[in-house]
Amino acid sequence: MRAPLVIAAGAAAGYALPLPAAHVPRLAHALGIDTTLMLPGPHLTFDDGPHPEATPKVLELLRDHDLRATFFLVGEQVRRTGALRDEIEAAGHAIALHGDTHRPMWRLTPRALKADLDRGEDTVRPTVDFHRAPYGAYSLPALYEVVGRGFNPLLWSRWGRDWRAKATREQITRDVTRDLSAHDVLLLHDADDYADPGSWRTMLAALPAVIEAVIAAQPTG
Repeated sequence: MRAPLVIAAGAAAGYALPLPAAHVPRLAHALGIDTTLMLPGPHLTFDDGPHPEATPKVLELLRDHDLRATFFLVGEQVRRTGALRDEIEAAGHAIALHGDTHRPMWRLTPRALKADLDRGEDTVRPTVDFHRAPYGAYSLPALYEVVGRGFNPLLWSRWGRDWRAKATREQITRDVTRDLSAHDVLLLHDADDYADPGSWRTMLAALPAVIEAVIAAQPTG
């Protein structure tokens, strides 16, 4: 009886191997999941939108500072918010895929996983080939499926932990800009549909200082 149990345990471990990659950079890199980008300076990314109130305000702040970002959009949010997806693209920002329903990928059956990616692609219409798993957590089959579709999985190297009701403007700014350097990928959230209600308001209060830090870290010359 021991051999089947060992095989089952090994299969389960393999299935779950990528789950902690967002918190273990060495694991992410070993699996081919990027946490940084070879761009001239740190890069802002926003998850979970678009949001009818937060996203336009984020776009306004980015426009005022002539800064570009990548928005990882959720299909169901795109369908709820009408033209916002196209407004993001028209403003010169990149649109990437965050899924269709923000369900944890490791809980989806193979059929449900493919259906979620299919509908998400059709709705979000990404302008870049980046994909980010909800909660930053891939199962091994999900990672294979995403890469097999031509997407580059992208996590982050700095995050603001801004989805929590207890987050403060100062804490978000400190966490997402600490030791900021070129090629860092910063994670913030421009929606609260999968977070504590109203959390986007605190993120928005922190965003001007975050933008200033990103601009200050841009290479000169």
